[in-house]
Amino acid sequence: MTEVRSDTTPRVKLARGAPMPRIHALAGRELERFLQRQKAGSRFLEIDLEAELRQILERACELVPSESGAVFLDDPLRKVEDRAANDLFVVAAFGAHAETLPGQSPAPGALAREVYRSGRPHLSGGAGPTHSVVAVPITIGSTVCGAIELANREGGGAFSRHDLAVLEIFAGYTSSTLQNALDAKRANELAKRDDLSGLYNDRWMHVRIGEMIADTDEEQGECVLVFMDLDHFKRVNDSYGHLAGSRVLREVGFLLRRVVDWESAILCRYGGDEFVIGLPSTTLTEGIVVAEHVRASVAEATYLDREYGPDLPPLFLRGAITASLGVAAYRAGDWGGTVHDRESILLRHADSAMYAAKAQGKNCVASA
Repeated sequence: MTEVRSDTTPRVKLARGAPMPRIHALAGRELERFLQRQKAGSRFLEIDLEAELRQILERACELVPSESGAVFLDDPLRKVEDRAANDLFVVAAFGAHAETLPGQSPAPGALAREVYRSGRPHLSGGAGPTHSVVAVPITIGSTVCGAIELANREGGGAFSRHDLAVLEIFAGYTSSTLQNALDAKRANELAKRDDLSGLYNDRWMHVRIGEMIADTDEEQGECVLVFMDLDHFKRVNDSYGHLAGSRVLREVGFLLRRVVDWESAILCRYGGDEFVIGLPSTTLTEGIVVAEHVRASVAEATYLDREYGPDLPPLFLRGAITASLGVAAYRAGDWGGTVHDRESILLRHADSAMYAAKAQGKNCVASA
């Protein structure tokens, strides 16, 4: 492959007992971006993805001894149906200059690009330092998502058709490894999510808000907590039934993800029709602006604008739901005690501010 040159690095000897080549990979959080194949989520807890990728390349080099190689993946958040329009990125590599490759794209015309575009394995000779290259596609499910490429067979000879066949079989193992990572990520994520709204559940909310406070202390900064309660929600349940009410809560969850689209924002369903929003590195004034934007969006939205169940026609509820929001800020050093103690105080302040908003006539924002 064009980027992984081996003319300036001693060849890796893979005799029995010899060390494997050093594998360089993207860091865990950067790697998450390349496995967002279903939905965005938080960091991997079940699988060390860096270790998995290193193992993939180590095993590939054992099966087909090579001077250099790389695993490429596309970016699922920017992926389009026409693979020729997508870009690839190195997520793990070994060989000459491998430490600089993770996160880089292969050069135009690189074999990995052609293999990814066509979905077919390929074997070719080359000129200069890279005299032989073999590459096979990586799939997740039935979708091509990347490629494995090896350059310059150990011993100086060219790759053979047998090498290509072995690497193609190995790519199936790679696909299973990545699928297992996705499954572990999905199971891990589901345990944190509220089934109805898709936001963090109350148990995981406490974990994330605690982390936000700890980060605020470490950075000597400020953060904000917003406590939101829907107004007139009981009226929807009483008038249209609990199925309609549940659908409204689901739509509010979608609305919050759309309106508060900060990557660092912590969006949670606290319970019933109560929601919590954590805003790291945010001042009280900034938090009030966000809360006001949320309040206006909730009030202006039209709910149940499509069928929400068998023989349940759209209701087009506009103005039926509003929200009262309380905003509280925490500055590093404001309160003593443990992180849990400070989290409880912050929640209590935001909750009290929310009740103040209710007392002011609802559909408004109050601050602690």
